[in-house]
Amino acid sequence: MLAAGIKSKLRRGEPTIGSWMSMAHVSIAEILASAGYEWVVVETEHTAIDNSEVLKLLIAIERAGAVGLVRLAWNDPIQCKAVMDSGAAGVLVPMVNTREDAELAVKAIKYPPLGFRGVGLARAQAYGQEFGRYVARSNEDSLLIVQIEHIDAVRNVEEICAVPGIDGTFIGPYDLSMSMGIPGQLDHPELLKARARVLEATRAAGLAAGIHLVHPDRAAADLPAAIAAGYRFIALGTDILFLGDSCRALQRAALAATGR
Repeated sequence: MLAAGIKSKLRRGEPTIGSWMSMAHVSIAEILASAGYEWVVVETEHTAIDNSEVLKLLIAIERAGAVGLVRLAWNDPIQCKAVMDSGAAGVLVPMVNTREDAELAVKAIKYPPLGFRGVGLARAQAYGQEFGRYVARSNEDSLLIVQIEHIDAVRNVEEICAVPGIDGTFIGPYDLSMSMGIPGQLDHPELLKARARVLEATRAAGLAAGIHLVHPDRAAADLPAAIAAGYRFIALGTDILFLGDSCRALQRAALAATGR
C-alpha cells in the first residue's frame, strides 16, 4: 500500500489526520488503525522497534484499514529501503538540516532515476506478484516528510523545501528547542518565530506542513487552531500517552472516590 490517497488530499490542501505508536504490539496497531485514523506512524527513532517488528506492525495497520508510515531512526538509506520493502507507504526522516540531507532522503526512498533505492522482491510488491505496478507507482505515490528539528534546519528551510521529491515538513519542537538553547520551552518567542518560518516556507513551496499534537487531553482543543494556521499533516496523540494518561486519570479518580 502506498500513500496516493494521502498525497492527493495534501495536494488539494485538505488536512489528513493520523496517530503514532511506540509500542511494538500488533494489537495496538490494530486499535489505532481501526479507530479511523488515516495513517499510523511506527516510531523507530526513540524506541527499540526493529525492522522485523515494523513488518508485523505494518501488516496489522493495513489490515485494520489505515496507511502505515515509519519514522526512521535516522536519515539512513539502509533502514529506509528495509521499511519500504516491508510495505511502508512512506517515511518521516529526522534531523534533515541541509539541502544535502534532504536530497539524500529523496534518493533513499525513490527508485532510479530519481534515487538509488534498491529493487528487489519483497512484501511491498506482494512478493513479486505486483512488481510492475508497484515499481511504476512508487516514486509518485511514496510519501516523504522531512523533519525540521534543529536551528540549522530552520536557517536552511527554504533550500530544503526546494528539493524535488519532498512532500512536506514536520516540526520536531523538543529537539528544536534544545538546539536553540531553550530546552523544553515550547512557548518561547524565539521558538514560535522559528516554527512560523518553517510553516511559511513549507506552504510557500507548495508542500504540506506537519505537526504532532502529542497530548491526548489537549489535542482535540488544539486541532482547529493547527488547521487554521495551515498545518495539514497532523498526528494526534501516541499510544504511550493514550494508555498512560487514561490509567493515571482513572487511578486518581479511584483514590479520590476512596478518600485517599
